[in-house]
Amino acid sequence: MSGALLDTSVLIASEITVGELPPSAAISVVTLGELHAGVHLARTDQTRKLRQRRLDAIRIAFAPIPVDEPVAEHYGKVLALARRERRGAKATDVLIIATAAATSRTLHTLDTAQAQLARSADVVVAEMVSFHT
Repeated sequence: MSGALLDTSVLIASEITVGELPPSAAISVVTLGELHAGVHLARTDQTRKLRQRRLDAIRIAFAPIPVDEPVAEHYGKVLALARRERRGAKATDVLIIATAAATSRTLHTLDTAQAQLARSADVVVAEMVSFHT
């Protein structure tokens, strides 16, 4: 495969709409989990409704890439790298990096620490998140 893998940070950026994302873009099933958590963690009804609408739009727009055996293999490599380098990486970030690696996709993220770890793992990371053509 090829194309973009969008990190959760890109999808929750308020200035980006689903319609602005590249047609070759994909998401990890892990991102759906993070978005569901965001709905459940909302402190107000208004925030919960906004987050649910965004989640619903993303679910319509993307068929998420599952965590399968190739992703698990890359997860092990990225996690070992993070531990060797004494990086405090979140499991969700490592799984999303592993998904990009397993599917040969360019990772689009607004998370600097995640981008650095991905580059250390030889995953291509978009220099700037810009989806306008």
